[in-house]
Parts: sequence; C-alpha cells; structure tokens
Amino acid sequence: MFQFTTLLTYLAACTVIILIPGPAQALVITNSISSGKKAGVITAVGLNLATIFHAVTAALGLSAVLAASAEAFSIVKFAGAAYLIYIGIKTFLAKDETITTPNKNSQVSKTITKAFITGVLNPKVAIFFLAFLPQFVEPGNGSVFIQFLLLGIILGIMDIIYESLLVIVVTTASKWFIQNQRFTSLRRRITGSVLVGLGLQLAFTQRD
Repeated sequence: MFQFTTLLTYLAACTVIILIPGPAQALVITNSISSGKKAGVITAVGLNLATIFHAVTAALGLSAVLAASAEAFSIVKFAGAAYLIYIGIKTFLAKDETITTPNKNSQVSKTITKAFITGVLNPKVAIFFLAFLPQFVEPGNGSVFIQFLLLGIILGIMDIIYESLLVIVVTTASKWFIQNQRFTSLRRRITGSVLVGLGLQLAFTQRD
C-alpha cells in the first residue's frame, strides 16, 4: 500500500516528532513518578489511542473543521484545558490513601480514560495530523481512509515503545522517592500542579 521510500520517510519523520519533548511526555513522566511504571505505560497507551483517533478524524475531514473555525478550535481547546485543570486540582487535593491504595482495575480504567480524553481534547494535535499525514497518503495505492489509519497506528506504536522506555528510565531513577512514604504527599502535589500547568498551557495555545 505504501511505497518503501514513502514509508521510510514517514518512519524517520515520526522518530523526530516522538523525540521532541511535549505535554504528552510530561503527562507520562508525571504519572510514572506519582503512580509507578504501570501507570506511566497505561498513560502512553491512552494518549496514543487518541493519536489513532486523530488519524481517523483527519481521514474523515473533521480536523479541517478545527483548522477553519476559530470557534470550534476554542471550544475543544478550552474543554481540554478545563479537563486537565480539573483532574490536576482533584489530584492535588486528594487524600494520600486514595493515591497509594487504589483498586487496580479501576485505576487502570481511570488512567487510560484520562489520557485518552487529554489527547482527544487537544486541537493542536488534530490540526497537526491534518497537515502531516496527507503528505504520506497516496490515493492511487488503495483506500485513503485505511492509509490514514495505518499511519496513525504506526505513529502510535512507535510512541508507545519510546514512552515505555522513558517510563522505565524515570521510574528506575526515582524508585527511592516512589517508595518513600514521606514523599507521597509531595509527589501528589507535584502531579496535580503539572496537570494544572498543562491545562493552562493548552488554554493559551493559539491555532497558528
């Protein structure tokens, strides 16, 4: 479906994009430090499910709406910012017991859901996909929708692998702090503060 040179170029471009530090990596690192290795990996999976979602919306043309409409862009932007700030404040004010002894199944579901919603409610990502993916789609090589989907999946898998390695490095380096009970309250407040900061950053994001 893809020519070898096109796919190779896309993989190289994805590598560069993935290595650029951004809000997604900040969220993965923050969750890794606050809740451990598993939470970090789950966050990466949730964010990249949103990556695939954005690939699909780009294929359907929905991203074009965000690019063309300032109102639509602002609605999605402020919804995402409000969500991040909400979970940040909630985390900051939560009791330590709810952080250290959560129900495992419930925690997995909540973590992946929060990461997915965070990724989906970032209009800059949607517009980026609209501008980025079409460069590698070749209408003469099969279904355009399938090509968009495959490109999104490839980027998502590559990013999950990279961020999982990042999680391992971060959790290994901070193992003492994660296990230290006196550090629990501090890391919870750090997590909440970072989430609020990411929300404020998104709120002031411009389309250009």
